Amino acid sequence: MALKSYKPTTPGQRGLVLIDRSELWKGRPVKSLTEGLTKSGGRNNTGRITARRRGGGAKRLYRVVDFKRAKRDVEAVVVRIEYDPNRTAFIALIQYLDGEQAYILAPQRLGVADKIVAGEKVDVKPGNAMPFTGMPIGTIIHNIEMKPGKGGQIARAAGTYAQFVGRDGGYAQIRLSSGELRMVRQECMATVGAVSNPDNSNQDYGKAGRMRHYGKRPSVRGVVMNPIDHPHGGGEGRTSGGRHPVTPWGKPTKGAKTRSRKKASSKLIIRSRHARKKGR
Repeated sequence: MALKSYKPTTPGQRGLVLIDRSELWKGRPVKSLTEGLTKSGGRNNTGRITARRRGGGAKRLYRVVDFKRAKRDVEAVVVRIEYDPNRTAFIALIQYLDGEQAYILAPQRLGVADKIVAGEKVDVKPGNAMPFTGMPIGTIIHNIEMKPGKGGQIARAAGTYAQFVGRDGGYAQIRLSSGELRMVRQECMATVGAVSNPDNSNQDYGKAGRMRHYGKRPSVRGVVMNPIDHPHGGGEGRTSGGRHPVTPWGKPTKGAKTRSRKKASSKLIIRSRHARKKGR
């Protein structure tokens, strides 16, 4: 999908750059593959805000996306490519030969009427899914499982992908777009290709009101608050907020490591995504 810019006929359209979605399906999603979606506004079960700057936004239907691709060796045809308000990537409606329909993440270069299949040993083409045991080294992949049968968790956002770079003792080695090199079990499934909508990050929404439609509320810097509201607040004139940047609750931010050293999956990471920064 290409980007489209607008003539500045209004202040909100000056600099506005959006994705051209004219080729996508314009109707409603398949009703049997949708569920209701309740907004939390960033609040937990006690009603307290735990994620700031969320709330409002347009009402959405949740499209049930098949991340597992558990229906093996049954060919499916792509019926249409759709917009999904719940994610940055586009989704594809597929129909299996037995009539069953499902939504999957649409990879790049997947078009209407294309045929795809999931199985132990299938062709290496966009949309096909297979475990690492039957995949050639060097394949570009997305929607990667971290545990066999759990469903894809890695590389699901718009334009993301990983590369299968090697095998070692029952594990597959994959290089993520962040630069991280990690291992997953060879029994895990992955889908061939990169995720659709790679231009998503190049959009310029033009005005704050458009972000409110996405459910994002204004973000106020701590240095412009009062001391009662934020550790960075107060002071005479313009102040930088102090020596150590922190959250409103005093937790270090801007570079402070938050990953637990005891996390079980740490032993599966061969090369950290932060390794490049240390080498500078």
